[in-house]
Amino acid sequence: MARHALDFDWALVKSFLAVLDAGSLTAAARHSGAQQPTLSRHVAELESQLGAPLFERTGRGVVPTAAGRAIVESARAMAEAAAAMHGGLAAARAPGRGTVRVTTSTVAASWLLPPLLARLAAAHPEIELELVASNELSNLLRREADVAVRMVRPAQSSLIARKLGELRIVAAAHRSYLAKAPPLRRPEDLLAHRLIGYDRDDLILRGFIDRGLPLARSNFAVRTDDQVAYARLVAEGAGIGFIAHYCVAQFPGVVALLPELAIPSLPCWLAVHREIRADARVRTVYDFLAQALPPMLRG
Repeated sequence: MARHALDFDWALVKSFLAVLDAGSLTAAARHSGAQQPTLSRHVAELESQLGAPLFERTGRGVVPTAAGRAIVESARAMAEAAAAMHGGLAAARAPGRGTVRVTTSTVAASWLLPPLLARLAAAHPEIELELVASNELSNLLRREADVAVRMVRPAQSSLIARKLGELRIVAAAHRSYLAKAPPLRRPEDLLAHRLIGYDRDDLILRGFIDRGLPLARSNFAVRTDDQVAYARLVAEGAGIGFIAHYCVAQFPGVVALLPELAIPSLPCWLAVHREIRADARVRTVYDFLAQALPPMLRG
């Protein structure tokens, strides 16, 4: 079944204009980079769809027929519209000036993301970055942030989540504490040390119980549920704590301990709301973090 006369391929009109402007199939092929047989086939198909010849062949090339001259204005309007559409799409894909809000935990906001966001800001000065330090998972759903870095996979179907890797947790202490503390050769030796733990959160306690080390709350001489304060306590030599491995390098004098101590790692997820992933600025930030974070997680 023949297509409706108005239902033709834009490529046919593009070839028609190329031949019209060049004056011959050979010149049109040379200027446009298209193959001459392709141009000839396109012109023939357009003539068939319109039901009229568009060019007269002469010894020096081609000249438009009355039908050809009749569609020139409309054909050029289509070319301008196609160029405008292409330009609009390119502008939509290119990051424009605007703000992107990134949310993550207080610890990651303090030590994991800042060096990455500094690089991102230098590479894309047209994007204004806002870092939201929050342990809540609902920021994206409430549209309080555009991109989230989380240690738990978002379960909401309206979010797109990408796993970036595993975040290692290590036992660590400052050398000033270790210099005065009992020897530490195996996990069982932790019982003789001053440990830093959580206050109301029993995550560390349950972890040790699962590994056959029944520590009690009283074994942790210093306690806090604030993750940033917790890391600072380790950095100040308050005792042995359990922190993300990327924090170790942030604190001069802090060293990782007991590599044989099997502490479960945490999955790191990059999440974005489905409806704004196509936004050029958000996509730029999302893609940058997706590439830059995995090496940081591997350490």
